This record gives sequence, C-alpha cells and structure tokens, in this order.
Amino acid sequence: MEVDVLEFKVPVENSKTLFVWDIQPSHTEDQVYVRLLGVFSSFGPLYLLKVSHSSAPNPPGFYALVKFYSAAQASKALRQTDGRTLFQNSPLKVRLSSKQAPHFLSHSSRPLSHACCLELANHCLGFNGWTSDIITLKELTNEEEEEEGGGGGGEENDEGGGRWRRLKFGCLLQLSFPHHGQTTRATAVVEDSFTCSGPDVLLQKRCRLQKMVREKALIQAFTKVLLILLVVE
Repeated sequence: MEVDVLEFKVPVENSKTLFVWDIQPSHTEDQVYVRLLGVFSSFGPLYLLKVSHSSAPNPPGFYALVKFYSAAQASKALRQTDGRTLFQNSPLKVRLSSKQAPHFLSHSSRPLSHACCLELANHCLGFNGWTSDIITLKELTNEEEEEEGGGGGGEENDEGGGRWRRLKFGCLLQLSFPHHGQTTRATAVVEDSFTCSGPDVLLQKRCRLQKMVREKALIQAFTKVLLILLVVE
C-alpha cells in the first residue's frame, strides 16, 4: 500500500505524468481517447488526457499524455499498463514524463478550476462527503469607485449612450467535511468595469459577478485542503 498526498492544484510533477506510445492507427483519435480514458481512469481521477497523431519519421498512429492528480496512482498505472496490449494487437509503451519534454509541463502549480475542484472532490469524497456554504456575499461597490472608473461619475458614454459602471463583490465561504469533522473558510473578491446601457445589462453583470465570486471563493477554500490517499497494490 502506498500513501500519497493529494492537493487541489494543477499537477505539474513528472511523477504524475505518463506518456503512452505505439498506439496503432486502427482506431480513430476519438476512439483512442475513449479507450485510454477507460483504462487509465480506473487507477484514479485524471486531470488531463490528450491524444495526438504521431509525426514523421515515427510510424503512423497516436501517442498520448496522461496526467494524474496522484503520483502513486500514476506509478500503479505505469506498472500495470506498460507492455500490455490493452485495446490493440500490439503492446503499448508507457513511461513517466521526463524533464526532456518541458513543452507538455507547466512551470508552476496553480489552483484547479472550479469544475476540476468539484470533479476531484466528488470522486475522492463522494457527493455527500463535503458541503459548501456562503457565509457572506455582498456588493462592495461604492460611488467613489464608480466615479474613478468612469472618468465622468455617471456621465453618458459617447459611443454607446450608456453609463460607465464598476461593480465589485466579495464572498466568504465555508467548506465542510462532515464525515471528518473539518471545516475551512476562504474569501474572494471580483470586480468589473463596463458600459451599462440599461437595467437588464446591469442585472446580467451582477448575476455573472456573483457567480464568479462564489466559484473563486470555493477554489480558494479547496487550495487549503490536503487529502491523504491510500493506493492499494
């Protein structure tokens, strides 16, 4: 059994990235993607799966990049797939990434997207394993900010005939893990400046920013979370 620490950050380590070669051209690119997804996602959640055509002078076919969140799961996948035929007649070649392939790797880790946070949390904790609650969500806009942003303090814009507006929202969110008795909180602020041509535009912008600040606060909360992962051989 291996123990791994899983973070809600974009995986950039070589130990979490696999390359797959010698994929035959007997399937389409979409079919190869589906088959590889079925094989490698069985070892753990994937951050990325990318299939590409092999370029000359290599033989026709495909190669793939597979990024795991967990180094232990990537290692297990490597041991159990390298040299196996899996979904084709000839064996696949699977290797860990190396520093000689920097074009596939990022130089710094960054928080996961909102969608990836939800996917990873639901996979590892279950849909009932965590909850998020908005403690506070409020508009932080004030008149001084609107006047500074528009350069006219509410005057009409010559081009669109609308008023220059600036909106700012703040959010305090709590992330809870009821099965473990743990909670964490995070804050986020978003703002935008725009030309408001009517109340419908203002309403749409408010709704959009409120959604953005909730998602940003959730991402910030997940960056504080570490999951201890047990990988069974």
